[in-house]
Amino acid sequence: MTKKQLVLEIIKRLKREYPDSGCSLVYNEPWKLLISVRLAAQCTDERVNRIVPLLYKKYPTIKALADAPVEEIEKIIRPCGLSNGKARDISGCMKMLHEVYHDEVPGTMNELLTLPGVGRKSANLIIGDVFGGPAIVTDTHCIRLSNRIGLVKNEKDPKKVEDALWKIVPPEEGNALCHRFVDHGRLICTARTTPYCDKCCLNDICKKNGV
Repeated sequence: MTKKQLVLEIIKRLKREYPDSGCSLVYNEPWKLLISVRLAAQCTDERVNRIVPLLYKKYPTIKALADAPVEEIEKIIRPCGLSNGKARDISGCMKMLHEVYHDEVPGTMNELLTLPGVGRKSANLIIGDVFGGPAIVTDTHCIRLSNRIGLVKNEKDPKKVEDALWKIVPPEEGNALCHRFVDHGRLICTARTTPYCDKCCLNDICKKNGV
């Protein structure tokens, strides 16, 4: 089985296993997803979802956050960890959205990467979830599963994993596949415990690298 054949089979099985996979960060406007993704670094999505309503209650718009003192943002988001750097990035990102992009989140990779605190992972999530474009989000689950299954070999660099997956994953399937990798990684192909290979729908086609 080639890698292209393998990934098509993976997509088919994970669709069946997780038909309703999607982003676990709760948002109702694109700029709020940008903030949540930044807060989610080394923090659980569940905690981020609890904290952001407090932030938006005090600062309900892009302009309000752009004008907010960084130290006030930091106080609210402190439970998410790394609050100093995250607060600076959120402030800088909202300022740029307001001043450069007129309160609209841009829809291209190059534009998104100009925003403070936005890397390729965050940009791909925005492109895929907000704009419905081709996207591959190489978070820790995607990287771990891609290596274990055998889609990449001993590759931990997110950009290199992304590039490798672009070569084999149909563009229209990339974003949904990455969401399903997250669900599968949390439930079955876990990082902090021995993975539950006996319950895995990919058991017979997975190389189990490093397991």
